[in-house]
Amino acid sequence: MRLTTLLITLLAASPCWAKQAPNIIYILADDLGYGDLSCYGQTNFETPNIDRLAAQGMRFTQHYSGSTVCAPSRCALLTGKHVGHAAVRGNNEVRPEGQQPMPADTYTLAHLLKEAGYATGIFGKWGLGAPDSASEPLKMGFDRFYGYNCQRLAHHYYPYFLWNDDEREILWDNFGRETNVYAPDLIQEEALAFIEANKDRPFFCYYALVQPHAEMFAPEDYMEKHRGRYLPEKSFKGVDSGPRFRKGAYGSQPEAHAAFAAMVNHLDDDVGELVSKLEELGIDENTLIIFTSDNGPHQEAGHNPRYFNSNGGLRGFKRDLYEGGIRVPMIAKWPGRIAEGSVSQHVSAFWDVLPTVADLTGQSVPEGTDGISFLPSLLGEGEQTKHAYLYWEFHEKKGRIALRKGKWKAVRYGVSTNPDVPTQLFDLSQDPSESRNLAKQRPEVLRELERLMQEARTTSPIPKYNFPDT
Repeated sequence: MRLTTLLITLLAASPCWAKQAPNIIYILADDLGYGDLSCYGQTNFETPNIDRLAAQGMRFTQHYSGSTVCAPSRCALLTGKHVGHAAVRGNNEVRPEGQQPMPADTYTLAHLLKEAGYATGIFGKWGLGAPDSASEPLKMGFDRFYGYNCQRLAHHYYPYFLWNDDEREILWDNFGRETNVYAPDLIQEEALAFIEANKDRPFFCYYALVQPHAEMFAPEDYMEKHRGRYLPEKSFKGVDSGPRFRKGAYGSQPEAHAAFAAMVNHLDDDVGELVSKLEELGIDENTLIIFTSDNGPHQEAGHNPRYFNSNGGLRGFKRDLYEGGIRVPMIAKWPGRIAEGSVSQHVSAFWDVLPTVADLTGQSVPEGTDGISFLPSLLGEGEQTKHAYLYWEFHEKKGRIALRKGKWKAVRYGVSTNPDVPTQLFDLSQDPSESRNLAKQRPEVLRELERLMQEARTTSPIPKYNFPDT
């Protein structure tokens, strides 16, 4: 009896308590702009399933991605560190497949949830460590991985292979120039299978969708729904054969407008099917779903974000540190816990997700984390801590830096070539489109934000991720 009592006590104190904790599904769209959802103002087409998430949950209006391109944004999400402190600060490519790995001792959101007793899976795009590197998904806290390791190869919707855990799964029906297996369909199947397999225990599903990143390809049944609706059409001539074919170079698309809408339509249907699976399994009420995007809208392979107002009237696109490049939609749904149809103006960012989840599961936040929990905003309970400031840097396009403090936003472009380049200053409360530079009118605010820019980052061991004296 004494042994039985001891076992019961140990079990009660172990991560098994997490069986009462919510499942967590984090859906990350790829290059979806702030204005690309109808619940955020898109008028060219509708996204009814994602809109339903917003109607049944909370829509954030001032949420920011980790960066303005893929890899550093995802690093910020998984580590809770902004790009001035993170190991990955840019899209640093590895050939023939993959991107710069994170250090082997990196502690991720997946590690945190495994310690809380969660099953962990990633489905879609990784982009944070090449095959056999120190930071493949299965080495970074994930039990299950299905999709693309390399974000460059994820440019292709009809790839020659996907990764199934740590093995390549050859897609024989896509050999040569064949287009018989649309990779997002396979990824969707595996994500749903993971959810069903773990329906009786808490799980974390990181669903890193590849839509609507270029190239601009969608299945024919989706193209048929949108063909001829967005005129005049835009044509793109890409790479359809030869040594660069399906190795990163985008394929041709004569109907890029229709293809973009079709890709978002496909993404929206995937979300709807996922929610239906939760309802079918009877676990929807104990599941927190977060939907967002990794950065602003792209301008590649024929996509014209201006035609669709993809940035929602904000300034800039992907690779910009103006609002259009980093402000992204975020929707959170948790039946009975998050108020239906609610809207939050809380200023938050990707590096807040890890501390929010730690707050949710009752765990300690790792040292060195830059984020703060937005759980009080989600649940409408307690006092919501606010950021002292948010910081971004970008190491392409001659170097870019941005910092937001309250309503004020400072932006510097060209810092790698001119350390003395003037800083622009915007009041986002009055000018969310960043059209009026107030640097001369508010010099005291400018000096304060420039001081914070100096303090916000640490030196990277990778020289290309450092600026001249700024």
